[in-house]
Amino acid sequence: MNRRAVWTVVGLALIVGFVAFGAGAFKASLTPYVSFAQARASQDAVQVAGKLVQGSSYYDEANGKLVFVLEDTQGDRMKVEFAGTKPGNFEEATQIVAIGRFTNGVFVAEKLLVKCPSKYQGVEEKQYGARS
Repeated sequence: MNRRAVWTVVGLALIVGFVAFGAGAFKASLTPYVSFAQARASQDAVQVAGKLVQGSSYYDEANGKLVFVLEDTQGDRMKVEFAGTKPGNFEEATQIVAIGRFTNGVFVAEKLLVKCPSKYQGVEEKQYGARS
C-alpha cells in the first residue's frame, strides 16, 4: 500500500471513531419522557410531566428541598423532591417537567422545567375571539 492509501484508511477510521463516540455521548445524555408508572419501575434518569396539585408544595428549609405532588393526565399522583430554589411562577405553572430518578417512594428531581401560561394568551382570545 502506498502512503496516500494508508492515510486515507487512518483518516476514515478516525472519522468513524469520532462519530461513534459522539453518538454514544448523545444517547447517554437523553432522558426519555415516561409515565409515572414507568418512572417508578425505572432505575435510569427519566422525565415525567404533570400538573401541580394545588396546596401540595412546600419548601423544607432544614434540608433545602422543594417538595410537591404532580398529577398526570390519568389522575396518577407522584411526590417530587427538588434540591434547589423554587422556580419563579411555580404556583401558576400549567405543566411541570421533572427530570430525575424515582428513589425510596419519591421522585428525586435534578432539574425542573416549568411551563407557565403565556402573558399573551388573554390578549389573543380577546382580539381574535375564543376558538372552538
